[in-house]
Amino acid sequence: MSHDASPQTPEPTPPPVGRPPVVLIAAHDEADRLPATLAALRAAFPGARVVVADDGSTDGTAAVAAAHGAEVARSERNVGKGGAATLGAQRLLALAREPDPPVVLLCDGDLATSADALGELVETVRRGDADLAVAAFARRVGGGFGLAVGFARWAIRRRCGLETIAPISGQRALRADLLPAVVPFAPRFGMEIGMTIDAVRAGYRVKEVELPLTHRATGKTLQGFLHRGRQLKDFVAVYLARR
Repeated sequence: MSHDASPQTPEPTPPPVGRPPVVLIAAHDEADRLPATLAALRAAFPGARVVVADDGSTDGTAAVAAAHGAEVARSERNVGKGGAATLGAQRLLALAREPDPPVVLLCDGDLATSADALGELVETVRRGDADLAVAAFARRVGGGFGLAVGFARWAIRRRCGLETIAPISGQRALRADLLPAVVPFAPRFGMEIGMTIDAVRAGYRVKEVELPLTHRATGKTLQGFLHRGRQLKDFVAVYLARR
């Protein structure tokens, strides 16, 4: 069994052919950036079913999603990214039983116009190059001193032997028949670490693909350090839960 998580910079992706992917977007208070994200995804994947998992937003994110034609799976209270995304993913589990399961694309609501670069993730899975394709950002924006991400890499390596560059990237594509192996997602910010570990342990191949994506980044500010502290707490919890 081979697990390749070395990022690869892809050639430009041709327009998608065949059945469009199903898109699951995780969002919390993203009413300002979500319209651009949805527009980019509609342009990249015409006819795709889009589900927005709204994590108890208070800024009208759910209304914005609905106004732009997306299905909304909403938690009325803030349950964390993993919990909200699980609500959305549960709507898609039936796809795993189809004779020809579609590709499911997971992404964050703050990608804005850069979401149009996600086509290569879908194509990586369609070509059979990976069962789970993960986007590595080509250019780092924001961030702290790397402690949380470093722990995430270490945790994945210890639990399943996989070396990763982008262990907490929320931009992922997978075959729908893989969903039962990774849903429910791990709580809160532990979602991606848990998903990777669960997929590898189930025998699936993981590949990272470098893409020109941008998102709402946190920097070396008090708010940023508090955010990464919460992330690290969730990462430790997932590591301990997957002994």
